[in-house]
Amino acid sequence: MLNLRPHQVLAEETAGKDRHFLVIGDYGSDEAPQTAVAQGMTHYARKLALKPDGLFLLGDNFYSQGLDRVDSLRWRTGFEAMYPADVFPGACYAILGNHDYHDNKGGERAQLAYAKRGGTRWTMPHKWYRQEFGDLITLLALDTNLRSLSGTIHPKIKIPQASLSATEEAEQWAWLEAELAKPRGRFTVVAGHHPVYSNGMHGDSKELVEKLAPMLQRHGVHLYLCGHDHDLQHLEFEGQKTSFVISGGGGARIREAKNLERKTPYFNAVYGFSHLQANADRLLLRHLDANGNQIHSLEKKPDFSWKTGV
Repeated sequence: MLNLRPHQVLAEETAGKDRHFLVIGDYGSDEAPQTAVAQGMTHYARKLALKPDGLFLLGDNFYSQGLDRVDSLRWRTGFEAMYPADVFPGACYAILGNHDYHDNKGGERAQLAYAKRGGTRWTMPHKWYRQEFGDLITLLALDTNLRSLSGTIHPKIKIPQASLSATEEAEQWAWLEAELAKPRGRFTVVAGHHPVYSNGMHGDSKELVEKLAPMLQRHGVHLYLCGHDHDLQHLEFEGQKTSFVISGGGGARIREAKNLERKTPYFNAVYGFSHLQANADRLLLRHLDANGNQIHSLEKKPDFSWKTGV
């Protein structure tokens, strides 16, 4: 049963003002935890009488084999029926994770192709893309499957795993710099699969720390959303404008912390999802467990100030 905190804002109280998105990463396991989290999301949305504007899908959309074509059965079982359109009618803004490249040969191409066939909420116009939500939020969705992160040598067959090419990497970095230099909404959210910083099993991503973090700071990005580590996190660093949030509890096996010596606002190795709510005054990010109980919150202001416990 949902245990909603009294101060949680109901959808009808924010009608016409706030935008709502549910966020999951590392969810496509095709196992019981994915179903449990999906059911928790459904119950949460119905309890709040909430029709989200969309879902943000942070990669590792499909684990293991069975997703290599646009007519694969797992499109229905792992997406269309798992997150039903009557509950989540909005577009589902998806990005690619390492398992989307590695577990099925050409799996990343199948996901791009499925978005083009029509009649689906699956939204992936390119490996990286920009989406505007009025003048409120600019979403810049990235493919963080860099050669240094996803193209490493396979331990068994001793060849590089699938990833972005060198040309694609260069194109994406140039694109991101150009998009960040353009006019943007009141809040800017950048989403990728791999974390810049993480206290989880995978830890920080060296190339993203060196290349992406300075861009986020220089251009004033409010929020970086990612998955890859199978947990829920919120990280802040003194002097940095960007809040770093990991929502990787969508259905793959949970993993414990690797580095809790670095103090951060929140870490929890738990299945769950996140709720991003926005109006002109603030972004509100809630982490929720698989039953829809709020376990952490972040409020982010346009001036980059933040607080928790909202």
